[in-house]
Amino acid sequence: MITSTQNPRIKHLLLLQQKSAQRRADSLFVVEGRREVEHCLAAGFTIRTAFVCKEICPLPQPLLGGGGPEVIPVSPNVYERIAYRSGTEGIVAVVETRQRKLSDLRLSASPLIVVLESVEKPGNLGAVLRSADAAGADAVIVCDPLTDLYNPNLIRSAVGALFTVPCVACSTEECIAFCKEKGIQILTAQLQDSSLYYDTSMTGPTAIVMGTEATGLTEQWRQAADAHIRIPMLGRLDSLNVSVSAAILLFEAVRQRQGR
Repeated sequence: MITSTQNPRIKHLLLLQQKSAQRRADSLFVVEGRREVEHCLAAGFTIRTAFVCKEICPLPQPLLGGGGPEVIPVSPNVYERIAYRSGTEGIVAVVETRQRKLSDLRLSASPLIVVLESVEKPGNLGAVLRSADAAGADAVIVCDPLTDLYNPNLIRSAVGALFTVPCVACSTEECIAFCKEKGIQILTAQLQDSSLYYDTSMTGPTAIVMGTEATGLTEQWRQAADAHIRIPMLGRLDSLNVSVSAAILLFEAVRQRQGR
């Protein structure tokens, strides 16, 4: 059992949590919580090591399976140091990263995709992934990403959705070419020169594209779009949080596709 927060294994775990450069160098990231670990395993990710506080999680093996990863017990004070939040059922896992490409995506006959350009905040991306999972979206594509897809804040805010919804990082050029090749209509969320979102059909293959709250989408996306859509703003402000906008637009697509 590890009882000291100065243990080299614990220091390395903390580096993986705190430093994207360390995650990239080691091709490892950290997942916390029983539910998240379950989704991670179901998605086919490989867990390298599981740090378990047996006072909280006395039976990790049924979760991890026989012949699974190395399981290292830690004391409650060590677990308190490595856990981002309470109520995570006593397990923190070190997992091997997986770099998905656009060509890896397996799309449905009429795919629904969310595209985010230069999203900055991991929490926003995590919330979008949750909405994408709830709406049954085929994928979330992050173009020119300014955030690490394996950032602990993203994983925490996604509550497992990073593992249930395929998420790919690529350039804007690659994503536009992919959508055109697959016959996926591009709908850009923007205030200028746009129609109300519920007046635009989303029943066919659709990519809903959103930019940052500060600057919106680049001209490259505006030019590539098949249609521009907007959410009506009735107050004094002219923007919504990107994750809220994504949820509204995704569930409009769900409504249309269900014929309601």
